[in-house]
Amino acid sequence: IISDAHQGLQKAIQREFIGAAWQRCNVHFKRNIIDKLPKKDSAEIRMMIKRVFEAITIDDVRRFKDELMNRFSNEARFGKALAILDEGFEDTIQYMNFPENIRIHIRSTNSLERLNQEVRRRERVIRIFPNSQSAYRLVGAVLMHYHVSDYTKRKSLMGRVY
Repeated sequence: IISDAHQGLQKAIQREFIGAAWQRCNVHFKRNIIDKLPKKDSAEIRMMIKRVFEAITIDDVRRFKDELMNRFSNEARFGKALAILDEGFEDTIQYMNFPENIRIHIRSTNSLERLNQEVRRRERVIRIFPNSQSAYRLVGAVLMHYHVSDYTKRKSLMGRVY
C-alpha cells in the first residue's frame, strides 16, 4: 500500500490490511525534503537527493544516501531536510524489493491521484446522479478509457524502432 506518512492513515492500514507492506510515496517524500531546503545554494544537495532515488539497486540507494548524509551532515542549514530523509528513508524505498519492471508503477501515488482527478472532473460536469448505479457507470467508463488508452500507448511503444 502506498500513501503519505499521515499517522492516522498508517494506523488504519496496519489495522485493516494485516500483513500488507506499506510504502511512503516517493514523490511526496522528496517534496517534503526539498521544502525544508534553503532556496539559495542548494543545487548540489538537490542533485544528490535525485541521485539517491534514481539508483537501480537497493545497495546503491543506501550507499548514495549515506554519501549524501556524510557530505552535508555538518551544515546546519540542511539539518531539517536531512532529518526528514533519515527518518522516512526506509519507508520510502520499499519499492526496491520488487522486480525492476514494476518499480516505476509503485514508486508513488501520482498515477492514482491523476485518475481520481479525472473522475472528479467528469463528475463535476454531471453534478447530480439520478442513482448510485449511474455514478458507478461513470467511474467504470473512466477506468475503461484509461485502461484502453494505456494499453494502446504500450502497444505503440513496443512497435517503435529506435
